[in-house]
Amino acid sequence: MLCSHAIMKATRSNMLGAGMSNNKVKYSRLAADDDGYIDLQFKKSPPKVPYKAIALAIFLFLVGSLLIIFGALFLAGTIKVEHPDRTIPVIIIGLLVFLPGFYHLRIAYYAAKGYRGYSYDDIPDFGD
Repeated sequence: MLCSHAIMKATRSNMLGAGMSNNKVKYSRLAADDDGYIDLQFKKSPPKVPYKAIALAIFLFLVGSLLIIFGALFLAGTIKVEHPDRTIPVIIIGLLVFLPGFYHLRIAYYAAKGYRGYSYDDIPDFGD
């Protein structure tokens, strides 16, 4: 322990002797009424719109809507199918695709309109 302390002390004295002193730093006294905050840190930056995520949400919304519509038409018999037992999975897959697309589109719409509590930060941006 004593050896490492002596090495650190020698290193610090070598740095000071080599011209790496702290006396080149200029300090200024803070004003008496300054609370340490600046106005810039409280300004909000403009929101970054996640265009790729919104495009994906639109795609999911449209594909899900089409699957739900076709599944309903298959189930109602308007469009004749060879295996009517396969219409329910089309509707279920349509719902599973539709719901996330609708959810993220709703958030994007409310964020674009400026509704309180909604922002583009709530939409995943996939690392963009």
